[in-house]
Amino acid sequence: MNRRHFLKTSVAAAVAASLPAHAGFEDVLHRPTQVGADINAITGDGGEVILKIAQVQELSDSLKGKLLLPGHAAYDEARSLLNPGFDKYPALVVQPTGPADVSSALQFANDNGLLVAVKCGGHSHSGKSTCDGGMQIDLSTFRYCHVDPFARTAAVAGGSLLGELDHEAMAHGLVTTAGTVSHTGVGGLTLGGGFGRLARRYGLTIDNVLAFDIVTPDGELRRASAEQNPDLYWALRGGGGNFGIVTAFVFQLHPMQREVVSGRFTFPLAEAKQVMNFFGEYADAAPDEMHVSIGLGAGPGMPEPVASIGFVYSGDPDEVDKLVAPIRKAGKPTNETVKTWDYVALQRSGDTNDPRANGSYVKSGFVGAFTPDIVDDIVDNFEMHPERATWVGTQQSGGAIGRIANDATAFAHREAQHNVLSFVGWKFGADPTRHVTYIKSHWDKVAPHTRGFYTNDVFEETQEEINANYRGNYARLLEIKQKYDPTNLLRLNANIKPA
Repeated sequence: MNRRHFLKTSVAAAVAASLPAHAGFEDVLHRPTQVGADINAITGDGGEVILKIAQVQELSDSLKGKLLLPGHAAYDEARSLLNPGFDKYPALVVQPTGPADVSSALQFANDNGLLVAVKCGGHSHSGKSTCDGGMQIDLSTFRYCHVDPFARTAAVAGGSLLGELDHEAMAHGLVTTAGTVSHTGVGGLTLGGGFGRLARRYGLTIDNVLAFDIVTPDGELRRASAEQNPDLYWALRGGGGNFGIVTAFVFQLHPMQREVVSGRFTFPLAEAKQVMNFFGEYADAAPDEMHVSIGLGAGPGMPEPVASIGFVYSGDPDEVDKLVAPIRKAGKPTNETVKTWDYVALQRSGDTNDPRANGSYVKSGFVGAFTPDIVDDIVDNFEMHPERATWVGTQQSGGAIGRIANDATAFAHREAQHNVLSFVGWKFGADPTRHVTYIKSHWDKVAPHTRGFYTNDVFEETQEEINANYRGNYARLLEIKQKYDPTNLLRLNANIKPA
């Protein structure tokens, strides 16, 4: 037998034998999607465009990842977001596996003026990571996290989820600020700022980014850091998805013990104002290692609303009792849970009950001191309803976040001490009208106490409100937007609209 033929067939046989019984070469080799018809699509400005078979086939052939069209098996999963209320149908979905695919997708979208939505974890409150009739770029097949424990850095792919970063980093006793739900996309969270349970200790997620690799709307791959494209590096830290698609993040990591202490104390409605006013004073004096929040909530089956104080403490465990003792005296707790547990497990603990998995609506805004006036407006206008979950609460800021100047990054709300959120959720399929109307009316009472809002919570704000929210950083952001995305290809975000 010919030796070369023998080796070829032997290797092939070995490879085939190593595959699961149901697999074949069609599961291993890339096979471009075959395009069978012209595609009707929507442009960024709402116009209509016909994408010809040949040009879409050329896009498909250029990809290592997948091109999904309506009717394909994976299309419905790709287009879906966590909130099932956003039921939109892109004309085509690109699932890149690397920067080259992202570049091909953006060049194609640019050449045809397509409406573009970018999906990472699918958590968008406002549904901006999918679209009707445009191109959705779904990063769910582009994930990795490589930790360098000696340099204390993590290189993370643009489509990765926060849980991957937490898991890999904590294996080496390292962390960085990474949200509160592990299936959140790294890209969406980071580009808007990035809050989390460790933000008061280590800063926002953007404060821990050393470099970005980004494909800008012209299809070029660029490195953005303090030394390379520093204008883009500044803008990406709080300017949202306005400037391109980040294909890799390099994060600074910090040593931290694996176990943290968390707790929640629940109080009756009659003590809500008393407890909330206590919280305002307590939170101002809390150390950076203490992340504490307050909430007033009600849901189906509850006899009345309850107030609750929650905390996560990542500091010296010998200090916990001293820090927790005042919370116990804020009122008469009806329930108390304090436990020491694994930080990664804590980060995963809210994964299965994320309220966006039902129909939901949220408004948010930053405040300085949590004052008695705010407390009065939250409690006096709070109403429960048997068919909805209603919650008004805070996410603490301050600490290391506030020790950075407002113009040092694009995130312009460093002086805020809390992000206040008014949330309503309902069973998917129910008419949301009265629930949304109520939470908007409640927010009308709270909003005068706020100044600005978290970019990642943008929902129905006007262009003027979005511009104003960037505050003194807006003019510089506009200049950078016009440099890198003059046609506003990437507009489904807290948009900086070029002239």
